[in-house]
Amino acid sequence: MLAIALDPAALITTFDPRSLIYLFDMIGIVACSISGTILAKHKNFDVFGCLLVSVVTAIGGGTVRDVILDRHPLFWMEDMNYLTVITISSLLMQIFFHPSSRRVDRFLKLSDTIGLSAFTLIGVKVADSMGENVPVALLLGVITIVVGGIIRDMICNEIPLVLQQEIYISAALTGGALYFVLQNLGITDWVADISVMSTIFTIRMLAIRYDWQFPTLEWKY
Repeated sequence: MLAIALDPAALITTFDPRSLIYLFDMIGIVACSISGTILAKHKNFDVFGCLLVSVVTAIGGGTVRDVILDRHPLFWMEDMNYLTVITISSLLMQIFFHPSSRRVDRFLKLSDTIGLSAFTLIGVKVADSMGENVPVALLLGVITIVVGGIIRDMICNEIPLVLQQEIYISAALTGGALYFVLQNLGITDWVADISVMSTIFTIRMLAIRYDWQFPTLEWKY
């Protein structure tokens, strides 16, 4: 172990990515739970309403993904840590977050971007591990992140974020495509995973910062 610790190359090639992937998954769960709670609390939902919104935001997309892949038992039924983490993070946000804060939109987009980065990666890796081809894996990566957000926004009577002109799904698709490029290049898994998440996060945050948007298609006659 000491020899590995002193040799960076050996550390990179022997690192077990499974624990890191689980950490990424939990980061995504916390981020989406927070985004759901922020919006629900801003809409003056009660404690159980906020919990409901946080749950569907955090596990909605992954549940649909696993149903499509016929992957059972569902991840949150097999590991109760998911529901526990969602509940704790939601309750803490309800206690300490003030819905009248002017930073509601900023917090919501930041937490949503973190969830976007983590869940796109998780969705693509799950689909890839089930033997799906690249287009299907990319689609399931997008489903993993967008379904929960759409349900959240519908419950809170908001126009779903993914249906607006902001750079969102394109950031997920770019990161998912990068994952397969790095896999084909033989890049170590955990290095590729961090690169994918960083790319998605950077694209999304730059889009927010500089107001990047896709134009609508319109035929003028």
